[in-house]
Amino acid sequence: MNLKELKKMIEENDIKAIDFKYSDLIGRWYHITFPVRRLDYVVKNGIPFDGSSIPGMKSVESGDMILMPDLSTANISPFAETPTIRIICSICDADTKKGFIKDPRSIALRAHKYMNDLGIADQSFWIPELEFYLFDDVEYYNGKFESGYRVSSSQNKEALPDDFEDRNSLSQQDRKGYQMDVPLDKFSDVRQEMVNIMEDMNIGIRYHHHEVGLAAQQEIETELSEFPRIADSLMWMKDIVRNISLESGLSSTFMPKPMYNEAGNGLHFHMLLKKNGKNIFYKKGRFADLSEEAEYFIGGILKHGRSLTALTNPSTNSFKRLLPGFEAPTKLFYGLANRCAAIRIPKYATSEAIKRIEFRTGDATCNPYIAMSALLMAGLDGIKNKINPSDYNFGPFNDNIFNWPEAEINKLKSIPENLTEALKAFKEDNEYLLAGNVFDESFIDSWIQEKMKEIKEVNNRPHPYELNLYYNM
Repeated sequence: MNLKELKKMIEENDIKAIDFKYSDLIGRWYHITFPVRRLDYVVKNGIPFDGSSIPGMKSVESGDMILMPDLSTANISPFAETPTIRIICSICDADTKKGFIKDPRSIALRAHKYMNDLGIADQSFWIPELEFYLFDDVEYYNGKFESGYRVSSSQNKEALPDDFEDRNSLSQQDRKGYQMDVPLDKFSDVRQEMVNIMEDMNIGIRYHHHEVGLAAQQEIETELSEFPRIADSLMWMKDIVRNISLESGLSSTFMPKPMYNEAGNGLHFHMLLKKNGKNIFYKKGRFADLSEEAEYFIGGILKHGRSLTALTNPSTNSFKRLLPGFEAPTKLFYGLANRCAAIRIPKYATSEAIKRIEFRTGDATCNPYIAMSALLMAGLDGIKNKINPSDYNFGPFNDNIFNWPEAEINKLKSIPENLTEALKAFKEDNEYLLAGNVFDESFIDSWIQEKMKEIKEVNNRPHPYELNLYYNM
């Protein structure tokens, strides 16, 4: 969309306000709104703001930055009472108007450019699988003298809201919720309303369904979409989920592990690369019809896998999801149709058009601009340096590794057990991200500092279960 088309949209829909959105380092959206009459000036000059007030961006003494809009992301807000157009922005240096080195969206744009500059591919296509829970009620509190949380779900007999009467006996227990049908899939219409808005915004949805978690776990999966636009789409999708759940009297969460011993929320990424319109991951007759480039791409991701988790699984909660028994990977290897693998080759994706790989480790506490850029950079590093997965015992393994002898399982490289371990790996292995100036060392330092703050806040607080263990010692 260009400025002329945007003005036509404004006139036809009696738009009164323009809302600029931008992402901080860890993936939270911020916004600033202005009257539509200022559009011409703002499109040319941007909007200045204090970058030092955004965690991890800039220091107080050098905080001046500007927001520059990408008009192609413009859409009419389905939630604002005043007719409003929303536009995603990049954070730029105030003097040069170039993308700031730590701006997540600018990182994604640079990663895409770097891929093109290498000549390996000119397009990358992705399918994110977004998982989340819809709870009826959520309460959490943390103070000096009390701490705890409680979630309620009218779909799960073990977690019914206090005032809920299950008169129709539709609430379930002792079963999995995967693709559960209506009326047991109680929030199917809510999920459909989310998808309707996504489709109206030209975010192609492949399908949606109830996920494994019985307490109303959901999944929405897109069609193959091009990066970096798909990262914008993920930000919109999360925004739509939050707003529609709020309008429906529900509480949504993308937390990887909101409940003990229940299915966690992942964010799987399917990926393929194209050059001159041809899928370079496809080669008929090789293992799973994967080309050498595809295997090297896999090798790069798995070789840097421990480092990548600091960006794809960047919360203390993330590693509570990565446990055996929940279809979540704990070892770095790949395989055909193998759901305990960090990278799975979908068995149904047999044609050249859709031959792809699936990275199953990530979760939606990640910043999609950063996580997807990092995965792309790791894969490109694998192609550049011809990193063969078999040389590092990364597979392919097509069986359930947890049926192997323990000594054989232990030979496989493990995903970090916690965020501290992931950040250590990230600090030791990040050169693949610095290629082409896509990321830089100031980003790496800021990321580690911000995440160490989270670790400290969690570690310094007594855990409720510690009272079970130690109160009467």
